[in-house]
Amino acid sequence: MQNLDKENMTPRQIVAYLDDYIIGQQEAKKCVAIALRNRYRRMKLEKEVQEEITPKNILMIGSTGVGKTEIARRMAKIMGLPFIKVEASKYTEVGFVGRDVESMVRDLVLASVNLVEKEYKQEQQEAIQEYILNKITRKILPPLPHSVSEQKKMEYEQSFAKMKQKVRDGEVDSLLIEIEVSKNTALNDETLPPEVLKVQESIIKVLSSQEQSQKREMSVKEAKDALLYEATKECLDYEAIKQEGLRRAEQKGVIFIDEIDKIAVSSKDGSRQDPSKEGVQRDLLPIVEGSVVNTKYGQIRTDYILFIAAGAFHFSKPSDLIPELQGRFPLRVELENLTQESLYKILTQVKSSIIRQYQLLLQTEDITLEFEDEAIRELARLSFNANEKTEDIGARRLHTTIERVLEDISFECEEYIGKEVIITADMVRQKLGELVENVDLARYIL
Repeated sequence: MQNLDKENMTPRQIVAYLDDYIIGQQEAKKCVAIALRNRYRRMKLEKEVQEEITPKNILMIGSTGVGKTEIARRMAKIMGLPFIKVEASKYTEVGFVGRDVESMVRDLVLASVNLVEKEYKQEQQEAIQEYILNKITRKILPPLPHSVSEQKKMEYEQSFAKMKQKVRDGEVDSLLIEIEVSKNTALNDETLPPEVLKVQESIIKVLSSQEQSQKREMSVKEAKDALLYEATKECLDYEAIKQEGLRRAEQKGVIFIDEIDKIAVSSKDGSRQDPSKEGVQRDLLPIVEGSVVNTKYGQIRTDYILFIAAGAFHFSKPSDLIPELQGRFPLRVELENLTQESLYKILTQVKSSIIRQYQLLLQTEDITLEFEDEAIRELARLSFNANEKTEDIGARRLHTTIERVLEDISFECEEYIGKEVIITADMVRQKLGELVENVDLARYIL
């Protein structure tokens, strides 16, 4: 999968990648894969035609813990796309106290700029390291005056090269030097409106204008870390990063809006609903439709951002959303509830499964953790039963049940150092059997 061209991944390849992390939910995977492929297809068209084609937003319907967020998050990761997850219930209508819906676009731009900066850093890693090595070496061997002879200059260059290699190899890490370290002024709160951000930036500039750097004595090893911020600033083109970040957010950004059912106004008990819910929907509408949002990095059009909304819709239904917003999520996909077999496959077939995570964690204590197949099946069965008898939280139930089974081993880890611990079905039943059967206990403990 690493060798694939991310931009050129076919829907089948995207689904194959998602299969490694999410069990089942093929319809949802296909829907997301096609949406991503359509973006690739759009970028191949003439500019005039590109303008006319907007993403087909997706509405995922399914209980908590069935894989809605994971599908969106994983596909954004493999494609290297700017991605954020937000919760619809956290926003309020303009005029109410709380976050306005435009802040999700500002969050996306920030995520996009950070993504681009990370890529640029990797590309310029060699230049950044060279800057740091040169600055430290110049502190150890200060430059000669311009008036010295060519012979002296040549000797200095040779000495400089040798010392630079010693700094690189860590041979002089303990040597104390005095260097000027740039002050890394804390960045602004991106959640604030752009007008407030500009004022905040101006105040920071005024306050820090007097002292942009400070002299400190430290070891060469410490200096390598201390100079990283300054070196990065010098080697990276932040204007290019900003522009590329804006472009990617605009053309390739993905916003996952979770809990959209929480802002739906049910017709049955509409009188008891929070009046701001419909207001949030109406504020959300122009962003999903396509509008211009101001951010600290510049303006961004939201026309080509892919919006994926998700909700359980236990107490409301998609038709309870305002018609205009419904129309902006033309692709609808219902995710299946997890079965006992699904939970077993999540524990055994998924990359970086929960069992594998716990094995690696205890490995750091020199404890070898193994699970019998029957024990895993019992974990799946009891987790499924707990979901059936109490609130269905899907695969998240596995975290609580496994933690319950392993808590004594984790706590008394010093007694198991150098040993192999095998988890049997009896051990699982002993830890979980009574809890699962007792609904009241399960509700509070599991």
